[in-house]
Amino acid sequence: MPTVFRSLAAWPLPLLHALGWLGGWLAWLASPSYRRRWAHNTRLAGLRGAARWASVGEAGKLSAELPRLWLGRPLPWRWDGIEHIEAARAAGQGMLFLTPHLGCFEIAAQAYAARFGTGADPKPMTVLYRPPRQAWLRALVEASRARPGLATAPTTLAGVRQLIQALRSGEAVGLLPDQVPPEGQGVWAPFFGQPAYTMTLSARFARLANTRVLLAWGERLSWGRGYVVHVLPLEELLAEPLADDAAAIAAQFNRAMERVILRCPQQYLWGYARYKQPRAPA
Repeated sequence: MPTVFRSLAAWPLPLLHALGWLGGWLAWLASPSYRRRWAHNTRLAGLRGAARWASVGEAGKLSAELPRLWLGRPLPWRWDGIEHIEAARAAGQGMLFLTPHLGCFEIAAQAYAARFGTGADPKPMTVLYRPPRQAWLRALVEASRARPGLATAPTTLAGVRQLIQALRSGEAVGLLPDQVPPEGQGVWAPFFGQPAYTMTLSARFARLANTRVLLAWGERLSWGRGYVVHVLPLEELLAEPLADDAAAIAAQFNRAMERVILRCPQQYLWGYARYKQPRAPA
């Protein structure tokens, strides 16, 4: 498998996306449980028509583009909202990036690291990271993410401390806020009208002094033309100020995620088990 992965890293992005589109549909057709989860989640969000069906192929593209992103030559991207990052840097703020399972979430971290993580005044990004169970994939992911301006923190107490220190130093931290955390590390909060177990870690970070919360996602362009990395400050998505307690903030973050996702619903990972019961902590 590592050999196949490294071979795919040399493929052009349009070909990888074509392969991924096919793989996405094959996975959808082959798995009744996946189809049921996809249908349930898209119905909750009110997704209909072409965007709903396009999400099946887009989910496959997400997997197929990983070899190129991790091991291949850099891919093209452009920014939409880079001024929000520049303003936070100018103010000396730590930046909490919240990136849902939308589009290519790997490219958002890579783009930030390439633009802001190195140079005369580097402010690297640290992302929370849960290692894969497979040994070969774990080694591959760790090697591919070890790049200038980008660091990883484990899902442990030491990792949380590392992230807090990064924010206090005016650096960036990246989280997937719609990832289901282990039991005891979240609260049940509405997500598209149904309770979903939602992490409270992002709420804890957001309440740190001098921290700016930014929503970021990488929109996948058609025909393998690259990506657009979108950045929005949290306050542009919420009509109310940040709440005081973790449960209320989790609900606010879910509402913000909904509004971001509905800007590009065909690229959200609707097959993700967002409403599952949390696993017991290790």
